[in-house]
Amino acid sequence: MYYRRKVILALLEKFGGELKPTHFQKLLLLFTRRQRKSAYEFVPYKYGAFSFQARADKGTMIKYELLEDTKHWVFSADQSYIKELNQSDQKILNELWKQFKNISTEELVKHTYREFPFYASRSEIAEKLLTDDELKHVKLSRPQNQVKKLYTIGYEGISAEEYMNRLYSKRVNLLVDVRKNSVSMKYGFSKSQLKNMCQKMDIEFMHIPELGIESNKRQKLETSNDYERLFNEYKEETLPNRNSQLIQLKELFEIYERVAITCFEKEHTSCHRHKISDHLHAEHGVPIEHL
Repeated sequence: MYYRRKVILALLEKFGGELKPTHFQKLLLLFTRRQRKSAYEFVPYKYGAFSFQARADKGTMIKYELLEDTKHWVFSADQSYIKELNQSDQKILNELWKQFKNISTEELVKHTYREFPFYASRSEIAEKLLTDDELKHVKLSRPQNQVKKLYTIGYEGISAEEYMNRLYSKRVNLLVDVRKNSVSMKYGFSKSQLKNMCQKMDIEFMHIPELGIESNKRQKLETSNDYERLFNEYKEETLPNRNSQLIQLKELFEIYERVAITCFEKEHTSCHRHKISDHLHAEHGVPIEHL
């Protein structure tokens, strides 16, 4: 079992075996922020910090009968998981329990909003819970980007939450998937998952598979020369036959103002997306930034 799932089970067990969704997410946030390396990352959502990965793990643990299949988070494992945590995390869990064992959900939410205002920046209830001074900190944490720009981003090596936070930090309005096949073994990055996350973050999603590279052409890419050959071929042979899609992308940029195109590779120079952005910059003057 992944260690992060043991964290969830131990947290639920320590706090009585059942927690409401919002209460659980806020306790998980507080727990993971005290870890040396956070087991989960979060995005700002309508009730504050929310972990996509934790919610996905819940579904897996329901299948293995470690949690009950209910809206609430309900521990149903037949063994204890508290002692499965390392000593540092057991200490964090005990301290968290002492501090928050009797707190209401509303007070817990207010605490996390004060402590981590960024995660309250999209909250639908912040104005009901916080003072004017506290709301100022939340408003200051909201991204203020107004620049019209085309961004490129890869998801290699980062969590779904960090990926979405990078888009949010630039106030991206539209994400365009330029993979040929919008599938991934990594959680969050298959087409339906990515679209769902975008919807939760108020970002439009579109897939333009015609701008992708056939998977067979990506085989045996081992050296920088292999990548250079692939991308030169893509520029010289593929892009000239994709004019309608390139025009579509330019028009989408004009409509949405802040658009990101995405593929897998971390470095844009190792991904065909940089040839797309190079073309739009050279032919139409579209400003580019690689995230």
